[in-house]
Amino acid sequence: MAHRWKVLAAVVALIVAAGCGLTGKDEPAFVAAPTPSAEPTFDLETESPTPSPEATSKKPTAKPKTAEPTQPAFWSQLPDCAHYDKTKAVPKGTIKVALKAAAGRTYWNTEAPQLKLNYPLLKAVAWQESGWQSNIHNCDGGAGIMQVMPATVDMINQRFGLAYNPSLFQDNAYVGANYVAWLTKWAGDKYFKSTNYNLSTSKCKTHSSWCLLNVVIAGYNAGQGGIEAAAESKTLPNPEYVAAVRSLMTRCQCDKY
Repeated sequence: MAHRWKVLAAVVALIVAAGCGLTGKDEPAFVAAPTPSAEPTFDLETESPTPSPEATSKKPTAKPKTAEPTQPAFWSQLPDCAHYDKTKAVPKGTIKVALKAAAGRTYWNTEAPQLKLNYPLLKAVAWQESGWQSNIHNCDGGAGIMQVMPATVDMINQRFGLAYNPSLFQDNAYVGANYVAWLTKWAGDKYFKSTNYNLSTSKCKTHSSWCLLNVVIAGYNAGQGGIEAAAESKTLPNPEYVAAVRSLMTRCQCDKY
């Protein structure tokens, strides 16, 4: 009988302790947590659909403005290893004339005389690469208005039997344009079975689609190897760069010169 009273007393003690929160600490935390956390979660989910369509509907109009590199990544924010040489910068009006002359040349006189470049493409690439600055040099060896690499100059000179000097602004424009023409024929033959090598924007659904113009722009930045690596998936290796150049083709600060 005494044993039963002891058991009963122990049970009563536990019940009293639970009422005081000694053994029930986890319960208030468990019960209280869902109440505040569930309500904010529900409120956020019910509120988000309202602004979400507005945000996505505004993106198509906002994207061209953000995509346009009014301050291109390279020449507006020079890395420490980039520098200007001691030559006097060529006026941008003179650079414009040089780029127009380079865009008007035929670079495949025998194999693809129908391959034509266009000035909007060339001016946009040059502006994105250097901001039309003739005396700028990047860390990787790119130089001048078209930021041509030494290996690219050597390849173009050897392939076409030329002697371009990239330190001369007009030659810099020519070798850059020649490289664009080379990329156009190479990509056109390999990936698009092209016969006219049309670099028109009308051939591209979007700035990021796999079309000849976009691939050529991407190749100027990523190189032949970059295009070859991306070809299987037909996705551009550098869509931001391509979008920037495409935007500059239609609206560029350089148009004022």
